[in-house]
Amino acid sequence: MGRILWAVVFVVTFVWSALDPKDTFTWFLEVLPALIGAAILLLTYQRFKLTSLLYFFILIHCIILMVGGHYTYAEVPLFDNLFGAARNNYDKLGHFAQGFVPALIARELLLRLKVVNGKAWMNLFALSVCLAFSAFYELIEWWVAVATGENAEAFLGTQGYVWDTQSDMAFALFGAITCLILMAKWHDRQLKELKG
Repeated sequence: MGRILWAVVFVVTFVWSALDPKDTFTWFLEVLPALIGAAILLLTYQRFKLTSLLYFFILIHCIILMVGGHYTYAEVPLFDNLFGAARNNYDKLGHFAQGFVPALIARELLLRLKVVNGKAWMNLFALSVCLAFSAFYELIEWWVAVATGENAEAFLGTQGYVWDTQSDMAFALFGAITCLILMAKWHDRQLKELKG
């Protein structure tokens, strides 16, 4: 995916997301990671280009964040009563992506920077990074809830589910495992092309 197309899709989605969001505070909290990610990509593009596969999935994750920010994760229309679920499970898609995309990022950095030797260690470290990231995000949600009180309800998106935090981390772990299993060969090919 070309960088101009990537930027256009990102900006158009961001602008749409910012237009009359359901809750402005929640929108800001949900979209902030996408903005930070885009800024990091912009700052590092010349010195450390990533694979096109990774850029594509980072964009998908940013879109997921911006859609969730626009509606709030508990109220994304397509996910209301999806497959008969009593709750809106868009947040589970977000947490799956929160494992899938960081696993690909960790995999690329670990392999390119030669941080670990062997695929088994790389997979262990990538999964560990994803779980740590997911747990840290849950801590951020908790801190925001403590600091803002009722204003954080839409950001938390628990929808009364007592095991929401644990299931969020489980979905991130499942996303990371899925990425490492399904994307490894494709990613390896792109990494070889990047070197050549």
